[in-house]
Amino acid sequence: MNAPLRINEALLIAGHAFEPFQCVAWQAAVGSELSLRVLDKTNNPLGSKQISSSTYSDPVQLASLIEEVRAELSGKGYDLKNWSMPK
Repeated sequence: MNAPLRINEALLIAGHAFEPFQCVAWQAAVGSELSLRVLDKTNNPLGSKQISSSTYSDPVQLASLIEEVRAELSGKGYDLKNWSMPK
């Protein structure tokens, strides 16, 4: 996947990247940052990240950031399902 991502594509990718936990993602305004929040099964926040539009639209940068957040969560003891960036 080398073409720039649209916001909806980035949201779908992020939504699957943190399973079995829930990833809530939103964009406050057109062209602004994307906000991600990973929640446990009781809706307690496990982590969050702000992502610039230049990062979420670039598949390589988005994958790198998702892997970084996944590593942080794993380091805190949270067990995530295997995930890889869609091709």
